[in-house]
Amino acid sequence: MLAHADASIDPRMPRHRGLYYGGAWHTSAGGRNTAISSPGTGEALGTAVDASAEDVDRAVIAARRAFLSWRDVPAQQRAKAIRAAAAVLREHAEELAWLDAIDGGNPLTAMLFDVGISADYMDYFAGLVTEIKGSTIPIGAGTLNYTVREPLGVVARIGAFNHPLLFVAGKCGAPLAAGNVLIVKPAEQTPLTALRIAELWADVFPPGVFSVVTGGRDAGAALVAHPKVAKIGFIGSVGGGRAVMQGASATLKALTLELGGKNALIACADAKPADVAEGVVRGMNFRYVTGQSCNSTSRVYLHDDIHDATLPEIVKRVAAIRIGLPTEPDTEMSCLASQAQFDKTMSYIKLGLDGGARLAYGGKRPADPKLARGFFVEPTVFADVTDDMRIAREEIFGPVVSILRWSDESDLLSRVNALDVGLTASIWTHDLDRAHRLASRVEAGYIWINGASTHHVGVPFGGVKQSGLGREESIEELLACTQLKNVNVTLRMPSVP
Repeated sequence: MLAHADASIDPRMPRHRGLYYGGAWHTSAGGRNTAISSPGTGEALGTAVDASAEDVDRAVIAARRAFLSWRDVPAQQRAKAIRAAAAVLREHAEELAWLDAIDGGNPLTAMLFDVGISADYMDYFAGLVTEIKGSTIPIGAGTLNYTVREPLGVVARIGAFNHPLLFVAGKCGAPLAAGNVLIVKPAEQTPLTALRIAELWADVFPPGVFSVVTGGRDAGAALVAHPKVAKIGFIGSVGGGRAVMQGASATLKALTLELGGKNALIACADAKPADVAEGVVRGMNFRYVTGQSCNSTSRVYLHDDIHDATLPEIVKRVAAIRIGLPTEPDTEMSCLASQAQFDKTMSYIKLGLDGGARLAYGGKRPADPKLARGFFVEPTVFADVTDDMRIAREEIFGPVVSILRWSDESDLLSRVNALDVGLTASIWTHDLDRAHRLASRVEAGYIWINGASTHHVGVPFGGVKQSGLGREESIEELLACTQLKNVNVTLRMPSVP
């Protein structure tokens, strides 16, 4: 059955709340729905389908059927469709950013950036379609040996709530460019931009090439376990990544996992306190996603020589951040995505206080009465933190940063590398030798020197240890959406007189 389209809601909201696959909207076989509300105001935003395993099966069957023709579409035609989809994003940037802000709680200006970089990633992968190359291998006379890269089939992406649009649009370019078809499952808290994108792209891709299945863990588990899904891309916690890996093991699926981090910012003795303070605020992503980022540098190691000068600079800049409703254009930092995230963050603030850390700033709800109904927490700075404290060891995924001291480089590296995660790191020094030495020894997959938080199109992003598998945002992501086939040809050689 086709899903109902509601024309009475705000025109910026998705009219359809069903499941999108096979080029059409469908109701759920299970009949379950999830209520959605805005984390900034508590306003009800309607419902979305909580897909069942039967729903997922139908979507996968439709996607597999579409793959049989999409894989043979010439590469430049696939690229043209991807570029067209990127153009649609740019055309509807303001409404999509507003939708992300009201649904996920991130500031409107930050979500405008997400729309733009998502379109940039799509254009980037569209431009790489001719780089999906094989090679010839010299074997000997009478033999031609070559490799070709082929698409995998049905690829599923399971997104997180902190970047709802980015984890749909920004992650679709590589699999589609490689000739795969894509099923997206957005986070159950933030499904609205995925649904709206499906509406906007309805005439861009052939039916079944791009699908959206909303729901919670059951829907995600069904995608992971489905025998016709060839690859899973997952963004989430370390525990979630382990569950995906376990569920995918029965069918030996290809995996890309971008998981959690407890990332270090290292400030050396020669770094300027004001520069480091700016880096701390930027690296924590206070102004971007309220600290809800796996690459936030939430462990800040200040050298003893600059610690006392840098801490007040950090507090001054954090105190100046404008907190407001997510849809207000002058808001710099907004709210957490859900009651669960709010409760978790507040529990860690209590752990920090009970554990002996000194609260240098924040730690409570903002006083502004217009924010009382949302999940707002002040940007929070803890000083006098030690490595054994839970706030220094566990990912909070909220606006809480821990300040630690260091003096000996060898000891510092041992402390930084002690955790079982390693996604990003930020190093602040103008000593060239020290900068490269630390970068080579810090166990992380993505490192900034005298910078923090920025991503660049075409630069591989991913972690080491339990922060994930694979690299994204680069040609490595594209090639990981293919499989290599070898062809060995024995030639009929002319007889020699």
